Amino acid sequence: MDPQWIEKARHGDDEAFTMLVTTYQTPVYNLCFRMLGEATAAEDAAQETFWRAYQNLKRYDPQRSFATWLLSIAAHYCIDQQRKQKMGLFELDEFPDFDLADPDIPNPENEVITNSEDEALHRLINQLNPPDRAAVILKYWYGCTEEEISQILSLTVSAVKSRLHRARRQLAETIMADQLLPVKEGQ
Repeated sequence: MDPQWIEKARHGDDEAFTMLVTTYQTPVYNLCFRMLGEATAAEDAAQETFWRAYQNLKRYDPQRSFATWLLSIAAHYCIDQQRKQKMGLFELDEFPDFDLADPDIPNPENEVITNSEDEALHRLINQLNPPDRAAVILKYWYGCTEEEISQILSLTVSAVKSRLHRARRQLAETIMADQLLPVKEGQ
């Protein structure tokens, strides 16, 4: 993203802000969807994220990554929504993305295995508390570094590492105890 658009938006240029929304709407929506697990809630959360960003744009620190700042707003809003509902709402995409022209398209048997693994993973991640869930999603679905996650979630880097470690341990213990994820042949 061109820093000039960000600067123009900070000084009240609505067209520049529209460019920012266009550029970041997909990553913001995807984060909200992964955290909230429902398309309508994700759309509402993404809209609220951009509204809050618009209201607070003058407070944005240009020394920080704009994407990190924006995803931070989205993550915090989603965590607040999860806390209000007091129920796990995390869902990944129901169907894997694939290209019909790809000769490596999984066969129906593999699809069933993959879908049952995804469902089991959804259940496991739903058991994590919202900040841990957010850290896991940002790390493993968005590829954020611990530093970026710390900025997004307003935590120290060591707190992020601790949350990730605790979440991985909890997930592994649950998998081992319940054997929720089927093992693919050859593993």
